[in-house]
Amino acid sequence: MRHCSVKKSDNQFVAIIFMFFMACLYMPASPAIADTAKKLILAVHPYLPENEIIDRFTPLANYLGKEVGKSIQVRVGLDYQDHNEHIGRDLVDIAFMGPASYVKMIGQYGGKPILARLEINGAPVFHGNIVIREDSAIQTLDELSGKSFAFGDPNSTMSYLVPLYMLNKSGISLQQLKLHQFLGSHNNVALGVLAGDYDAGAVKNEVFLKYKTKGLKSLKSTPELSEHLFITKSNMPPGLVTALQQAMYKLTSLPQGKEILGAIKKHTTGLVPANNSDYDNLREILTQSQPKHP
Repeated sequence: MRHCSVKKSDNQFVAIIFMFFMACLYMPASPAIADTAKKLILAVHPYLPENEIIDRFTPLANYLGKEVGKSIQVRVGLDYQDHNEHIGRDLVDIAFMGPASYVKMIGQYGGKPILARLEINGAPVFHGNIVIREDSAIQTLDELSGKSFAFGDPNSTMSYLVPLYMLNKSGISLQQLKLHQFLGSHNNVALGVLAGDYDAGAVKNEVFLKYKTKGLKSLKSTPELSEHLFITKSNMPPGLVTALQQAMYKLTSLPQGKEILGAIKKHTTGLVPANNSDYDNLREILTQSQPKHP
């Protein structure tokens, strides 16, 4: 019987090839590749029912995923604190935040790369209103002393934090109001004032415009503030940050852009660049008001 034989040099060649293959297989990826090698998480604060938020942000998540070559999943926070903690501790990759939540979060956890902010009807800023009934005799903020006031959510920029600052600037503390209550949403505030349950309340401008024809009147507008924004975790590779930014900025020029933007919020016309300094006036407002939640 003849036996097959393999030369020693052949064995050495095979061994070298095998070792080279295994080294390539387990070689650490570059930071950018390593980051995109997993599913990315886009976190959103729970300002609407979970299903509605997922419906609104999934088109954007799908679009961005295709742009950066990886799946992106929408996560809805259990509450505002849970949402802020997850992005603050870099437990999620991308986050959509309200202005006040953003300012508070970076104050606690440090800065994060900003991807973009919303542009609504061509403007990246927004404002709210302290409202009364159209037939109310109240004409100035200082006349609210001894009156009842409706707020939305204690974490809301326009239905609590900024209006509280405005009241304080007019010399009115919460203790000087006849009563104040948190109704949970801007719509509830508008309806409460219209029903006569409260002398005044605070709502974002779009809600004021919605109920203006039903008898709601603006007593005073809030200062203009920089819009809601998208940020990333602090250790996101710079190349991936740039790719996400560019994908967001070019949405307005794409055929599907209007639909994706409109799903996030009605009348959204773009996602535009932003800097941390764009939120300095809000930072000052929050510092001065120092709200105390009941």
